Amino acid sequence: MSMSPTTTTKPHVGDDPTPAIAAAVEEARAAGKKIKLEEMYLNMGPQHPSTHGVLRLGILLEGEVIIDTIPDLGYLHRGTEKIAEDRDYMQIIHLTDRMDYLSAMNNNTGYVMVVEKLMGQEVPERAEYIRVMMQELNRIASHLLFFGTYGVDMGAVTPFLYGFRERELVLDIFEKVCGARMTHSYMRIGGVAEDLPSGFSEECKDFIDYFLPVLDEYDELLTYNPIFMDRTKGIGKLSKEAAIAYGVTGPMLRASGVPYDLRKDEPYSVYDKFEFDVPTGENGDCFDRYFVRIQEMRESCKIVLQALDMLPPGKHQAKTSRIIKPPVGEAYLEVENPRGQLGYYLVSEGEATPYRLHIRPPSFVNLQVLPDLLKGLKIGDVIAVLGSTDIVLGEVDR
Repeated sequence: MSMSPTTTTKPHVGDDPTPAIAAAVEEARAAGKKIKLEEMYLNMGPQHPSTHGVLRLGILLEGEVIIDTIPDLGYLHRGTEKIAEDRDYMQIIHLTDRMDYLSAMNNNTGYVMVVEKLMGQEVPERAEYIRVMMQELNRIASHLLFFGTYGVDMGAVTPFLYGFRERELVLDIFEKVCGARMTHSYMRIGGVAEDLPSGFSEECKDFIDYFLPVLDEYDELLTYNPIFMDRTKGIGKLSKEAAIAYGVTGPMLRASGVPYDLRKDEPYSVYDKFEFDVPTGENGDCFDRYFVRIQEMRESCKIVLQALDMLPPGKHQAKTSRIIKPPVGEAYLEVENPRGQLGYYLVSEGEATPYRLHIRPPSFVNLQVLPDLLKGLKIGDVIAVLGSTDIVLGEVDR
């Protein structure tokens, strides 16, 4: 709708006003800002390839400049936390697969660890090493999908094909380990479901020998592509102070210059036994968020190789009761997922089902900075900024 500097008409979505957008416009007017251009409300999603799932963005534009953005969630709501109250502790493992479905191994691990913490359950050392390898391979697979889809977001189709090509090799390994390629349900309370198959070590080393040079190809293909750099450098900057204030974690936090990684700063499982670096950025822009993830894949390869060399013999599963009944109490535990810190808060009343299971998903928390990152940018930058957050709506709307 066209507006003169004195017009007071509020933007509408169809016939229904959007109060949050209207409030943002009124706030701008109250500050003495004159609306000289055309104000337009743009509805992006929830069915849109560049929203990476069923996410709706309500974007208020002044010309091509973004005034405000309202993320609208809930289109994929599954009720995972409530369902968990009616499932036994083993059945819940399958629910965690389907939150961040690109990081099922990591989701499984965080959940079984919080149950073990509440029970005081010891885990065989071999199982801990296996868990670490599965988590790091899953981190690589997740970041590969990010690399491919972010390339498509920026208009480059070839990275998508390359990223999925390498990701398939990781999924082949998972399939041999647990029989599943995506929703694994491999972790168990007290260990892992099965020991590693024969030939696992050789196949992992072959993959890493092949994959590390491929990462250099990725840099030539996309990372230092002039068009890609123009689209991402200096776009969607998130300062160190803002990242900390919002509770942002994972690659988004580290891209803003905060070298905080649970695996290094609050090591769990056997992560304290490995040597690896924590990649960080300087500017907190889209490029840094992308580049940190590329570097993290190299570090994950280091961890997997060390774990293979140090893998101890022994059992892969501790002896536990067939029906798990943790003692009365509560526990909280976090793990470093590909998207950030995934936390589980568990409350037990001594029964076979939990009284309460609350999940702190990194995608949900990281998504809240989007309005600040987009303000003042143009509509073409929305895709670059949103893609750089690497959200998975399955855990946002869990």
